Amino acid sequence: MFLAGASPGELLLEEVRRFHYPPREVGGHLRWDMARIFAEIEAGLGAAGERARALGRPVASIGVDSWGVDYGLLDAGGRLVEDPICYRDPWTSDIAPDVFARVPRAEIFARTGIQFLPFNTLFQLEAHRRAGLPAAARRLLLIPDLVNHRLTGRAVTEYTNATTTQLVAAGSGQWDRALAERLSLPAELLGEIVPPGALLGPLTPERAEALGLPGVQVVAPGTHDTASAVAGAPLEDGWAYISSGTWSLVGVERASPLVTADAGRANFTNEGGVEGTIRLLKNVMGLWILERCRSEWEAEGTPAGYDALLREVAALDVSPGFVFPDDPRLLNPPRMQAALAQQMRETGQAVPATPAALARVVLDSLALRYASVLRTIESLTGRAIAGVRIVGGGGQNAYLNQATADASGRPVVAGPVEATVIGNVLVQAVTAGRFASLAEARRHVAATLQPRRFEPRPLAEGLARRYAEVEAVFS
Repeated sequence: MFLAGASPGELLLEEVRRFHYPPREVGGHLRWDMARIFAEIEAGLGAAGERARALGRPVASIGVDSWGVDYGLLDAGGRLVEDPICYRDPWTSDIAPDVFARVPRAEIFARTGIQFLPFNTLFQLEAHRRAGLPAAARRLLLIPDLVNHRLTGRAVTEYTNATTTQLVAAGSGQWDRALAERLSLPAELLGEIVPPGALLGPLTPERAEALGLPGVQVVAPGTHDTASAVAGAPLEDGWAYISSGTWSLVGVERASPLVTADAGRANFTNEGGVEGTIRLLKNVMGLWILERCRSEWEAEGTPAGYDALLREVAALDVSPGFVFPDDPRLLNPPRMQAALAQQMRETGQAVPATPAALARVVLDSLALRYASVLRTIESLTGRAIAGVRIVGGGGQNAYLNQATADASGRPVVAGPVEATVIGNVLVQAVTAGRFASLAEARRHVAATLQPRRFEPRPLAEGLARRYAEVEAVFS
């Protein structure tokens, strides 16, 4: 959680609280502990208020963003009926064929412009319908909307996150209720959609008193974290972005959706952005793969500190092999190392014997996958990509940044690391009238940053071909 200030001539960011919120197994499902999440958020807001008062600058507004697709259900009294199920739970693994039997895949894409991922809200809601929706459910809210409801009492859904559900009509900003009804999904649970930058109102009196934040307003930024990350990325014309973290979101910003048969076949998505923009992008599994491996190595007693591991990776003379990062089996396997080893054996590759060698496989494969996605974007849009801006925590990984420049043949600029925070606060600042538009706010941010640039180097002979052979097997 960050305390931030943004106005012409100023960009202040100060982390006031960080917490972990792993999902837990409850009743046969992997669920988010919302009571804990609410408590941690409120503790962070209290700490932010104290720090702001110490600085003599009271908090003016609050903006919440999170991951997409996951949702909770409220009853008629606004109480959470049950903890939300995590998107990594396997309950949607067999849902798609039955959905496509009722409404063809191509038609769903044509209506929504959203890529097909097994955990999309559309599939989660179908799984929930099959299992039996709670009788008390009256409203469906996505994760950041649940937090905003707790803070303000308003039960609304912000547009950028709503688009990740695959239930919003492409380009309209409204629910495709006809699609929901054809799929026998409970359209009556879907409430008002508000645009990014919407003023949701003040904290409830109860929350304001408990948190020591009287008169503080809540603003809906781009509540999907990637929407905020892209809003906080000072993109140059013709450049792509990679929001790099647990997931890698590889895409370009557009003025309108690209809902073509080719885009559908390539499984690209058109998620809503801030100020009427569209994020044409593809999800790539991201650094989740490496983080899971690191956790396993640490549990086995093998030190896997990030900096030391990357130094060992960079010291290797050759790439030990490749995997296809978007293999669904890597979404949440019991053991990530075993899942990677299985995939490598299936393509006739030797399994690396050291953590550094396996980390090199993961990072090189991610870079080459990014390059493959970027080439597809150029083909779909008919526009050349001049360079790549990498934002988010993965932007600190110099090895991956350089490998991405090399694999794509384009310059890479890394930063800002906290693009999601910046995009969130810039939308709040625009709502408060401190900037006339997001474009103006981005120009201000660009002037305050000192990003690191990586120029492309020639790839080793045969590297791209070897990766392409692996990708062709699994994609």
